[in-house]
Amino acid sequence: MRNKLNNLTNKEWLKFQKSWFIHNPPPRKKGVLAHPAKFPETMAQEFIEFFTKKGETVLDPMAGTGSTLVAALRAGRNSYGIELNPKYAKIARQVIEEERKVLGEKVEGLTSKVIQGDAAKIADFGLSTFDYVLTSPPYWDMLRARGAETQKKRRSSAGLDVHYSDDPNDMGNIADYEEFLSKLVHIYEELKPLLREKAYLTIIVKNVKKGGRIYPLAWDIARELGKTYTLKDEKIWCQNDQRLAPFGLGSAWVSNTFHHYCLQFRNE
Repeated sequence: MRNKLNNLTNKEWLKFQKSWFIHNPPPRKKGVLAHPAKFPETMAQEFIEFFTKKGETVLDPMAGTGSTLVAALRAGRNSYGIELNPKYAKIARQVIEEERKVLGEKVEGLTSKVIQGDAAKIADFGLSTFDYVLTSPPYWDMLRARGAETQKKRRSSAGLDVHYSDDPNDMGNIADYEEFLSKLVHIYEELKPLLREKAYLTIIVKNVKKGGRIYPLAWDIARELGKTYTLKDEKIWCQNDQRLAPFGLGSAWVSNTFHHYCLQFRNE
């Protein structure tokens, strides 16, 4: 049977089909440490290699420091990334250039382009059709939560950002949850004309705890965006290398949340 989706063997295909996986990423390189919420290239490459064939084109509308684009290079795919923050866009370009030098002739002819701009205005960038979208949005305004343990550690380290930016167009600066959800879903809806028919869109996200309650961000995105694309499935990314904290010890149930939802939509 001809494999219409990717270049994987049957064994590799079956392995990816498990609905959960553990991925503990390698240490981040010094150049990308400034970004406060980066997802690993090693994991991104696995998704790209499943949902595309060599030579196809991947988009990340919230590219950060370029994880998706680096992973696409390693996988032999073309890629485009849109990043609002000029600082991160510059870092992404540097990281991609360094990766190209490492990979050498293997990536000659492949496009890896970072566009500094607002993903909400993607129609203005003159982009052509994509074969896959892989992205991870801000987890609402949680990077503004001063009590977060990881944020405390970053504040004590010079040069490390604790939130994305102070730009009013930055999704991570929207305080109202419903407004944030509406604008985020709209950005993904605007990608539909650029995504070829039957191509996939993967969004890596988690539910959010704030003010003593849980906001089901992943589930709300699945529900709302499912009105535009077909929600096909989910994979659960588990992290088992995180330290446990005694939240609510002796008084209330508060979990240590070490999993993310990788939501798979298809443009049908």
